[in-house]
Amino acid sequence: MKFNTKTIHAGQESEQTSGAVMPPIFQTSTYAQEAPNVHKGYEYARVSNPTRTALEKLLAGLEEASDCAAFASGCAAMDAFLKMFRPGDHIIASNDLYGGTYRLFTQVFEPYQINFSFIDMSNPANVEEALTDKTKLVWIETPTNPLLRIVDIKAVSDIARKAGALSVVDNTFASPYLQRPLRLGADAVIHSTTKYLGGHSDIIGGAICTSHPDIIENMRFQVKTTGAVPGPMDAYLTLRGIKTLHVRMDRACTNAQAIVEYLANHPGVGTVNYPGLESHPQHHVARKQMNDYGAMVSFTLKDDSVEKAQQFMSHTRYFTLAESLGGVESLISHPASMTHASIPADIRKKAGLSDSLIRLSVGIEDVEDLISDLDQAF
Repeated sequence: MKFNTKTIHAGQESEQTSGAVMPPIFQTSTYAQEAPNVHKGYEYARVSNPTRTALEKLLAGLEEASDCAAFASGCAAMDAFLKMFRPGDHIIASNDLYGGTYRLFTQVFEPYQINFSFIDMSNPANVEEALTDKTKLVWIETPTNPLLRIVDIKAVSDIARKAGALSVVDNTFASPYLQRPLRLGADAVIHSTTKYLGGHSDIIGGAICTSHPDIIENMRFQVKTTGAVPGPMDAYLTLRGIKTLHVRMDRACTNAQAIVEYLANHPGVGTVNYPGLESHPQHHVARKQMNDYGAMVSFTLKDDSVEKAQQFMSHTRYFTLAESLGGVESLISHPASMTHASIPADIRKKAGLSDSLIRLSVGIEDVEDLISDLDQAF
C-alpha cells in the first residue's frame, strides 16, 4: 500500500455495528461486560477507546510500526516515554530542540537524577563522544526546532544501538509523509499530533509509534496508570485530519520552497534556515532521508535586532503571530520569547538561537498572497 492510500486505509475498517466508513466518536467512559473481565475488547475508556484505537492503528501504519499509543498531547507522550528511565540513567539530546522538551528534561526529570547531555547532533561523532556507560537513550529531533538542522537518523541510531541505548525521533516537523525514522533504524517515533497530523489547529494530541515490544508494553502501562489520554473527539478530528496529510504537505512544502527562494534573495534578510537549500550544512543528509524538505522556515533580518524582528512579526496579515505550527494557515513566531522561552538565554545563544530569529510555519494559502504579505511587512 502506497503512503497516500495509507492515510485513508491503514488499519481502518468500517464500523461493525453500522458500517460507518469513518469511525464514530465513542463518547463513553465505560463498557458493559458479560461477566467480570469478560468483555468485547473494551472495559474502561482510560485504558482504550474504539475511536482512539482507530487512530492508533492508522498512525502505526503510517510510521511502519507494529503499534502506537496515543496521548493527550505531545508533552504527555514525551513524559510517558521518559518514565521508562531511572535515577542515574543518562540521555543524550540535541542542543537545538523544542523548548517544551528542554523544560520537561531539565525541570521535571533532572530533579529525579536522570542526567541529560545537550549536544550538536548534526555531527554523529558528537554523539559517540557523549556516550557513557550509563547512556540509555539518544533523543533525536530532526529537523530541529527552530534552526532546521538535520540529524542523520540512521548514523545516530546505529551508534545508540551499538552502545546498548534506545533511540527515539521526534518526527513532528517532518511528519511520516516526509520521513519514516523506524525504517532508518530508530526504536520509536514521537509526534505532537497537534501539528501536521491533525493539521487544522483544532486539537491537542501526541503519539508514540514503535515495533519494540518493551516500549509499547511500557507505553500501554503508562496509558492505563497515569491516564494522559486523548478524548474521543480529539482522536476523531486527528483521524479526519490525517486523511488529507499528503495533500496538505505537498502544498505546504511547495509554498515553503517559493518563500525560501524569495527570502534568500531579499536584501533585508540575513540568514535563512531551510534544509532544502543546497547551502544548508546538512542538505545532503536531508536529501537522503526525507521525501521533501518540509514547510518550516526560520530566518533573521539583515538588521539583526530583536526590535526589528518584533516589528516585522507585528505587521504580517496572512502569517498569524501565534504559537504552534503545522496547520493549514500560515503562522509566524518569535522562538526566543514564545516556543523557546523556557530555555535560558545563554543556552539558546550557545546553540545558535538568536533573540532575533523569526520562525515561519508555511500553510496552504496561495503562495503569491503569502509572499506579498512578507513583502509589505518588510
